[in-house]
Amino acid sequence: MGEVSAGPAARAFLAAIRVGDLCHGTVAAVTRSEVSVTLDGFAGHPLGRVGEPDGSWRRRFAEIAVVGQRVSGEVIAVDPEAGRVRLSMAAAESPELWAFLKRLRRGEILAGTVASVERFGVFVELDDGPEHPVYPGVGFITYPELSWRRFDAVSEVVEVGQRVSCEFLQFDTWNGEARLSLRATRPDPFPAFADGVAVGQTLRGRVTKLVPFGVFVQVADGIEGLVPLPGVRAEPVSAAGGIVRTGDEVSVMVTALDPHKRRLTLSWPPA
Repeated sequence: MGEVSAGPAARAFLAAIRVGDLCHGTVAAVTRSEVSVTLDGFAGHPLGRVGEPDGSWRRRFAEIAVVGQRVSGEVIAVDPEAGRVRLSMAAAESPELWAFLKRLRRGEILAGTVASVERFGVFVELDDGPEHPVYPGVGFITYPELSWRRFDAVSEVVEVGQRVSCEFLQFDTWNGEARLSLRATRPDPFPAFADGVAVGQTLRGRVTKLVPFGVFVQVADGIEGLVPLPGVRAEPVSAAGGIVRTGDEVSVMVTALDPHKRRLTLSWPPA
């Protein structure tokens, strides 16, 4: 589907549209990944776009619209220069959910119950607000936002039915959910650790993971550093004291420390 350069009339029309507005129009064209919509008030050419993720939570994308059908969608992005306005029909399907999510502010603490643990993250059923039309909960925590500490299984941090309080990070308009952080409500152990060590210092730690580019070593509770290796190596790997395997207790030296990026670089101490 070719893009049409925005003329003065289209730019003027789109300049009056704001994110959050509800727009109506008629479907002009349908592809496998996009619906083009001729918006009410501007018949020159289709300015509205509904991408596949924004089509519907309840129906397959191919079922949501046919040419000539009347549709409504909430504005989630406007680009007057390109002559496009991105619409979400899913938002129009669940206005109560969308209104609730738009009211949330970054840093706000939301309470709820862990509803489901999936391979891509954890759904949380929030105490306040409506239910999600598709997912087990409106709240969602990605694995990195569960804990400051490394874990092998989610059950080490949370389990279904557990009560949690999380910090709100952002409104995910793609999935219509509240992205949350559980770890943001817990103390970060890295700043205190960084205050107590210096480059060149030797530490004792436990090998937690061997990867092609290095060895991860836990040197304090919740603190891991990387011993970089100069190339791809198969397990086990060689260290200053011989062969290193997961679980070994080793000595390492601090070579770089970045508190802002929470990054600790280590090396094997001189033999």
